[in-house]
Amino acid sequence: MRNIITIGILLCIMIICAGPANAQQKGPAEAVAQGLVETVATGCDKELAAYCQGVTPGDGRILACLYAHADKLSGQCEYALFDASAQLERAVGALTYLASECGDDLEKHCADVHAGEGRLLDCLNKNKKKTSSRCRQALKDTGLK
Repeated sequence: MRNIITIGILLCIMIICAGPANAQQKGPAEAVAQGLVETVATGCDKELAAYCQGVTPGDGRILACLYAHADKLSGQCEYALFDASAQLERAVGALTYLASECGDDLEKHCADVHAGEGRLLDCLNKNKKKTSSRCRQALKDTGLK
């Protein structure tokens, strides 16, 4: 059972953090992903040194290595993976809430803005006085104002 939970957590993190290792971090999503990577890197430092030292970072290869050694992970590493998955769950919840509350405002004020690197959030913030009170409250609630 322990390995199944670990594997599930690893796969969730791998899906979100599978971008290139040298990608420039710019927007809120990238900042969350970087925080997840740091949580795992710190909590699993011994495992990474012991089992994954020769693995080239990027495209989820490091997490695939941890997955391959799931039966050897320390409690600290498993906790780091669990913590990263909890952080990811909170970020997805915040994004879902924000999208729900600001969907109409995004269509109305930001339809010509390309998603990524925080551009939609910047657009909402630039048009804050024109956005709905629900959207402004969601921005405040999520800390993305």
